[in-house]
Amino acid sequence: MSDLERLFTPVPVEVRADRGDKHTIGGYAAVFNRESENLGGFVERLAPSVFNETRGRGWPGVMARYNHSDDFLLGNSDSGTLRLSVDGTGLIYEVDVPNALPLVYELVQRGDVRKSSFAFRTYEDDWDHSGQDYPRRTVVSAQLVDVAPVNMPAYHDTTVGLRSLAAKFDADIEEVRKLAETNELRRFFVRTDGGLKPKAPTFGPSALAELLGKETPPAA
Repeated sequence: MSDLERLFTPVPVEVRADRGDKHTIGGYAAVFNRESENLGGFVERLAPSVFNETRGRGWPGVMARYNHSDDFLLGNSDSGTLRLSVDGTGLIYEVDVPNALPLVYELVQRGDVRKSSFAFRTYEDDWDHSGQDYPRRTVVSAQLVDVAPVNMPAYHDTTVGLRSLAAKFDADIEEVRKLAETNELRRFFVRTDGGLKPKAPTFGPSALAELLGKETPPAA
């Protein structure tokens, strides 16, 4: 299982119910098959199957936390104060905000907090080329950790994605980082003459050196 990752969705979080002492907010924490912005040389999307494993186990231990902070726990799937479901668009959450945290409900009600995010650990992913400028990572299966209304979309740490790409092509992670910094990760998928490389080739040290325009190391 990979390290913790976070993505956000542009679909607004909103007030879902206000019934006396029960104040509920919610929205889409994740949207399927929608490409992210450039995350540092590649884009990501979520397969509709991404939460099947977690959902099949009843969403165990998933939390709702404002800004992903332990200091602002809003609800938990185990207690029923956080409810999760999936439709054709994505992952839906509803959480009953504690009376002790009325600020969060008010910020959502006024429209000051409008985005949602979720944290996850990847079980399985896949790579291809979207036909645009960047390679595309598809998260096929993942463990859902938390969902969160957030002030601003969290910075996306690309470390896990770049390690995944390096593993797919048997490439050195530092060389992959260098290609990412110059937006050249498409070299793994597209030839310089514009033709597509064979699907999922494997690059050993010699092939990778050739890809990067370096001299091939002499055989031992």
